[in-house]
Amino acid sequence: QAHVVESGGGLVQAGESLSLSCTTSGLNFDAYTLAWFRQAPGKEREAVSCISWNERIIQYDDRVKGRFTISKHNANKTVSLRMNSLKAEDTAIYYCAAGWRPSGGCTLRADDYQNWGQGTQVTVSV
Repeated sequence: QAHVVESGGGLVQAGESLSLSCTTSGLNFDAYTLAWFRQAPGKEREAVSCISWNERIIQYDDRVKGRFTISKHNANKTVSLRMNSLKAEDTAIYYCAAGWRPSGGCTLRADDYQNWGQGTQVTVSV
């Protein structure tokens, strides 16, 4: 059974950086697209970034483009999200998701992901 577990959340000040990590198990790392989503209190879940299994396709939501970097680490089957220049509006619970997509590519649609973690809280203070 596939599992994804997030770690690395915390409290930082605006302008600072934070890295999130997602550990996967029980899935073929070479056939799954991986992504990060987030949900702020009282708001809908929104996509942050995704990366295809072969790393050829990477997408970012416009709100984080240029500040966040997604990376895939095949040796230990993890995916990370480096977040720079954090803003108060980045405060949210961040979720890692894995979606079966052996053909490659990645999407920012939540419906395309079958396996979700429990989330990790990121709080940015001003």
